[in-house]
Amino acid sequence: MVDTVAASDWRAWQKSWDRQQEWYMPDREERFRVMLDAVEALVGPEPAILDLACGTGSITDRVLRRFPRATSTGVDLDPALLTIARGHFAADDRVRFVSADLRDPRWTEKLPRRSYDAVLTATALHWLDGDALRALYGRLAGVVRDGGVFLNADHMPWEGTPRIDAAVRAFEHARQERAKAEGAQDWVAWWQTAAADPVLGAPTAERFAIFGNPADGPDHASGVAEEFQSVTWHAATLREAGFAEARPVWCSPSDAMVLGLK
Repeated sequence: MVDTVAASDWRAWQKSWDRQQEWYMPDREERFRVMLDAVEALVGPEPAILDLACGTGSITDRVLRRFPRATSTGVDLDPALLTIARGHFAADDRVRFVSADLRDPRWTEKLPRRSYDAVLTATALHWLDGDALRALYGRLAGVVRDGGVFLNADHMPWEGTPRIDAAVRAFEHARQERAKAEGAQDWVAWWQTAAADPVLGAPTAERFAIFGNPADGPDHASGVAEEFQSVTWHAATLREAGFAEARPVWCSPSDAMVLGLK
């Protein structure tokens, strides 16, 4: 494992992941800023964070830059993205990573802590259907400490706005096509680059075995084929799961961020 980490520029891979995600979400850094503002306001500047469906550790990276005394546990099932995350944070004893399937009722047993000040996730849980997401929120109510927070920024449409939604989709599609013509990588192109890498290729093949190859069509983690739950559904479901308060704290024309306070 030491040789593998040394053989690749994990920081460069993380940056390339960020750029690929920004092709879809040009306001990505804004949602991270609002997320960390809420963390500081509600639990302070030294939080113990659970980075849920952490990917390459984008949230953890921003948490530690803003809160140097924070700690983070990243959880994901994707072996390729976890390889990048573990490589990037290999020398940082504030960070731990856990491989777990969030659909497994016992996934929380793998965590190194019984509770966290804040559980944070972004653009990752939309691949769960409503029943699985409701069950996950119920488990998270047992992971967030009393007074702690859960923040989820994701595809959460508003109800009853079909013309607005159609206009936004058309605008975003045109913007993405312009960026792609200038060399930006989309989801499929990024994964094909990862698959061809001599170091990342093996964990990417493992990833394809779990989720499918994006080049073959929408996969289980791409967010293409799902029907997304509304932001009001998320807030209501968090309250039903045991959070004392829950409401949206940020939104864009297509996405939103909901906060649950335990």
